[in-house]
Amino acid sequence: MTALPLVRLAVGDFRDRVRRPAYAVTLLAAVGLGYLAVPPADGRWTILALGRYRGEYNSAYVGLATALAGALWLTVGGFYVVRKGIGRDEETRVGQILAATPLRTSGYLLAKFVSNLLVLGSMLGVLALTAVAMQLVRGEHRALDPVALLTPFVVTALPLIAVTAAAAVLFETLPLLRGGVGNVVWFVVALAVTVGGQSPGAPFGGLGVGQAARSLRTALTAGGGSVEGEDFSLGLTKVDAPLLPFRWEGAGLDGAFVNQRLLLVLLAVVLAALPALWFGRFDPARGHGRAADRTAAGRAAAGEAAAPPVPPPAAVTLPRTAPAFGRTFGRLLAGEVRITLGGVSRWWWLVVGGLSTAGLAVPLGTVTGAVLPALWLWPVLLWSRLGCRAVESDLEVLLGAYPSARRRLLAAWASGVVLSAVTGAAPLLRLAAGGDASGIAAWAAGALFVPSLALALGVLSRTHRVFQALYLPLWYLVVNQVAGLDFMGAVRTGGHPAGPAPLLVASGALALLAAAFLAGAARQKVTDR
Repeated sequence: MTALPLVRLAVGDFRDRVRRPAYAVTLLAAVGLGYLAVPPADGRWTILALGRYRGEYNSAYVGLATALAGALWLTVGGFYVVRKGIGRDEETRVGQILAATPLRTSGYLLAKFVSNLLVLGSMLGVLALTAVAMQLVRGEHRALDPVALLTPFVVTALPLIAVTAAAAVLFETLPLLRGGVGNVVWFVVALAVTVGGQSPGAPFGGLGVGQAARSLRTALTAGGGSVEGEDFSLGLTKVDAPLLPFRWEGAGLDGAFVNQRLLLVLLAVVLAALPALWFGRFDPARGHGRAADRTAAGRAAAGEAAAPPVPPPAAVTLPRTAPAFGRTFGRLLAGEVRITLGGVSRWWWLVVGGLSTAGLAVPLGTVTGAVLPALWLWPVLLWSRLGCRAVESDLEVLLGAYPSARRRLLAAWASGVVLSAVTGAAPLLRLAAGGDASGIAAWAAGALFVPSLALALGVLSRTHRVFQALYLPLWYLVVNQVAGLDFMGAVRTGGHPAGPAPLLVASGALALLAAAFLAGAARQKVTDR
């Protein structure tokens, strides 16, 4: 296959993706990230800092801060934006059409990789434009240097998003990783990459932090500052006082570092093409169809007669039952619970049982800080289906015949609350045994909040990936003691929950539930027309 058809396929796929509302949302998120990366001079937060210091807001420093922030965000969250490209071709049967063309499997995979890279690269481009705007808005240095501003985006961030684009292709070709399990696995892998990639000896230059940190320390020392005890930090951090600015003109291009980034891009290309060894490209001849043909050919070669056609089964008349009225919500809730837990294996329950047993044995502080978060991470794949299961199972039209969309959504939400209560039962017993009323209130608010968030995101986005992409970082921040986002009472000060008031969390849960009801009812009216 020549390069031109591959490029056309990649560009066509990219155009299809940018027409979707989710793409506009991600671009707005990129603008918001650019704002966070360059806080006001008197701001009390930072994304990039060297202890008590930061660089002056010139093109070099603004470009570095926004590029590193974009590298972090797109490495973790960009995966969820671009995955499902192959799955969408399968659902829309475009893949079957492509299977009938001379398109090579490697060409198809590389086209998907390029399309993913274009989507993530466009977000990086919006982030670069936001960096230009933020430099002008902050006003410390209004002279723009395009080379100094864009170099961190090209050299530092672009190779990382190339790996993310390739990983999305790879995961979609592996049956075990193409679903929700893959989303969780990638979150863990991405966290390991973003944490380990900040070390000076990280492979392929890591996140590019090592070279930037050395250059910043050199500039601070040259300006009369002291680097003693001033640690380099990358990530959204609250500071007690505004950071002190110093002049930094950029790190320059190091030949060894550039070579490492080029090798990282080459690795991404190889990673994207590697599934050609096993990916069937929607061709039935690569799977059961070929085996069936070999079986038929074997029978013919052995002189066996073909099996006679099986007659259709006789029509069966089912007995009619009288319609039942009233008390339908209980049966509806029981059905939703069975659907939610229907595909859960005994091993899943063994993990819940093991964590619950630990929750009954360890100290109360460990229960709230470790056991409860673990128990409320384990069902993330089950919660993520709330509000979107009918769409993803192609049952929306059938279930649309049910007279009340609100009642159906309420039953789905209640099944999520049941799941929260069942998995979190052991910590609740410990809180009750210890007379921890504030902990019980925080637990109850969290049990309402998680399914409400899942239902609202499922109804609005019509996919399970959005909840998984948002809940996993939220859970991670809670586990890392970010009290302002603690919805379950895991962060404690003086033995009491330090997060938002349980009433506030519960109010947020009810607001999310109301949003899900309104969106579901509006969609039902459109369907009825």
